[in-house]
Amino acid sequence: MSFAATLLTLYPDMFPGPLGHSLAGRALERGDWSLDCVQIRDFATDKHRTVDDTPAGGGAGMVLKADILSGAIDHARAKQPDAPILAMTPRGKPITQARIRDLVAGPGVTLLCGRFEGFDERIFEARDIEEVSVGDIVLSGGEPAALMILDACIRLLPGVMGAATSGSEESFEEGLLEYPQYTRPVEWEGRTIPEVLRSGDHAKIAAWRKSRAQQDTRLRRPDLWERHSGVRDQPASGARHDN
Repeated sequence: MSFAATLLTLYPDMFPGPLGHSLAGRALERGDWSLDCVQIRDFATDKHRTVDDTPAGGGAGMVLKADILSGAIDHARAKQPDAPILAMTPRGKPITQARIRDLVAGPGVTLLCGRFEGFDERIFEARDIEEVSVGDIVLSGGEPAALMILDACIRLLPGVMGAATSGSEESFEEGLLEYPQYTRPVEWEGRTIPEVLRSGDHAKIAAWRKSRAQQDTRLRRPDLWERHSGVRDQPASGARHDN
């Protein structure tokens, strides 16, 4: 069974976009994953195919209407009832690599792409939708975020990446940033590849990589390091150590 991706969007022509190339594109051609783009505007009921309206209480911009969104969401859920529905919004919970792996283990995912000022909040009260964010930034729409999430999922599908360890030795897989990478030439502009990586001693190389992953995470992402250290120090009982 292939991984089925459904996109609810006002701009279906944006897909597959970059996902039609390289590893993801070849996987799409092989049938490792499928893509169904649903035009939200098709569920509008007036002659102008209106999907948005002014914010209640006043303010700039327009808000996607709950009655129109519900039609698109219910359509997607009827076609793929077991797939989670994720809405792209900066108000959502930050997506994680662990969540990506959960999605890959399932039948697929439906991604709801917003525009304008966002969604009528009542859609989240009335439907089972997971609000997710790809970072503390604001995009012009949810489509770029959806592309990011799909790319993260597709590359982990069986057979998509060449080496079996390609997906497991990367940033966030162990709660750490990935260790630095090097390749030939050995010397470039007076800088050389670390000697340990040229030693052929796999135990020393593994130790160096682990050490650098920890060091770089501690310096570059103290938030990740704090979580990693907390999980590592947590005893089997689930209680945290007191400092």
